[in-house]
Amino acid sequence: MTRKRLGRQVLFVLTTSGVVVYLVSIVASSAFAERRNVIFVLSDDHRFDFMGFMPQCPKFLETPNLDRMARQGAHLANAFVTTSLCSPSRASILTGQYMHHHRVVDNQRPVPPGTVFFPQYLQTAGYQTAFIGKWHMGHDRDNPRPGFDHWVSFRGQGAYFDPTLNIDGQRKEFSGYTTDILTDQALAWLAKQRDPSRPFFMYLSYKAVHYPFTPARRHQDRYEKEPIDYPETMANTERNYQTQPHWVRERRYSIHGIDHMETGAFDKDPVPDFDDLFHNYCETIHGLDENLGRVLRYLDESRLVDNTLVIYMGDNGFELGEHGFYDKRDAFETSIRVPMLAYAPGLIKPGTTIDQMVLNVDIAPTILQACGVQVPKKAKMDGRSFLPLLMGRPTAWRDHFLYEYHWEWNFPATPTTFAIRTDRYKYIYYYGVWDHDGLYDLRTDPIERHNLINVPAFRDRAEAMKKQLFEELGAAGGLVVPVRVPKGERLDQRKLVR
Repeated sequence: MTRKRLGRQVLFVLTTSGVVVYLVSIVASSAFAERRNVIFVLSDDHRFDFMGFMPQCPKFLETPNLDRMARQGAHLANAFVTTSLCSPSRASILTGQYMHHHRVVDNQRPVPPGTVFFPQYLQTAGYQTAFIGKWHMGHDRDNPRPGFDHWVSFRGQGAYFDPTLNIDGQRKEFSGYTTDILTDQALAWLAKQRDPSRPFFMYLSYKAVHYPFTPARRHQDRYEKEPIDYPETMANTERNYQTQPHWVRERRYSIHGIDHMETGAFDKDPVPDFDDLFHNYCETIHGLDENLGRVLRYLDESRLVDNTLVIYMGDNGFELGEHGFYDKRDAFETSIRVPMLAYAPGLIKPGTTIDQMVLNVDIAPTILQACGVQVPKKAKMDGRSFLPLLMGRPTAWRDHFLYEYHWEWNFPATPTTFAIRTDRYKYIYYYGVWDHDGLYDLRTDPIERHNLINVPAFRDRAEAMKKQLFEELGAAGGLVVPVRVPKGERLDQRKLVR
């Protein structure tokens, strides 16, 4: 192997039988003269506003470590996912692509063969990589995936207690709370198992706070008696549903609706069940925050903090009563907005707030740039690096993004959804249902109570946004939906229409 310097780039060249292969390009700049370590922490179903420093957060919820990251680093106040569902969002994070490009469209479908994850580029650039936690792309597999030198994971959703973990191909049973155990595994790798002479990337992916919300036993009933400020759109009144699509009200009585809950008792008063759900959610977040603090303390004590970027993010939002829902999937703000924080002393100015819209597809290019690795053209990433925003550099940025969700046969309450969101307006198209679409002015109606789709004064805006939505989806191949055959059914190729 030889190395050539070309201007501000270093190209590693492998020559075999006269064939030259360019593996990766490493950007040399004063900001990244020393190879920066990165820890990416992902939670599940964590709402964007359930962090103690947020004004909308329940007053009793304690998140001192998330608060610390915001205070000493950056809060990306308008962070979104392009699909609000575990597997598609995780695939978007790892590939930098929209769902219609990576093709992981539901929680059952595995990653298509040949998919390249951005940590593979880090490996090629000399980084040591580790994945610890929930993978959740393909329910029945826990084996190591490409891009990671060290692997600790479990099948599907896993369990909150006493998990079985696949550690580098060997399964081992553990006793205790899974959030604690995953942190134990992360700290053990950082302290004892990695090569300290090499830069590292660690992807720490918690199961928490996924439904059914389950706190550690030490936190159980911590918030049991705390009062709840119920969301305005939770009430089953005409004011909340008069202009909404019909499926919105119907969903509150179906799966993922608060008048159904998990009991299936349609006529049961949901409030006691909902209160337990709400309090358990907050207790589970508190335990998650506690474990994030363990990671931050280790970085402080080991002095790794001086050259490490930590990014915290939720894989999707979650509704706790808004519009009568307890779930995600839809394109309302509480479903698509996520918490995102970044912490890197010396790189990010403390107390930074970023108002631009950043997406889950931006994570891959951001981490690659932070590590000094250029995004290969063959990667075809839809996202872009927000590292310049973190560093306070003036940067031209997006003025809108697209959202997509494909109907799941086993969770039928939410229709196929396409949406386009700008800084002020959101247009939502519902495919395959006899219903009307959505248009919301997020500045005057941030809780999305008033659907403007049938207001004459907004007709031109709705038509323009609909046109832009489908033009962009069409150009990107986003209108070809890969329908999955239901479990137990076999596709007879002879009966396909050609």
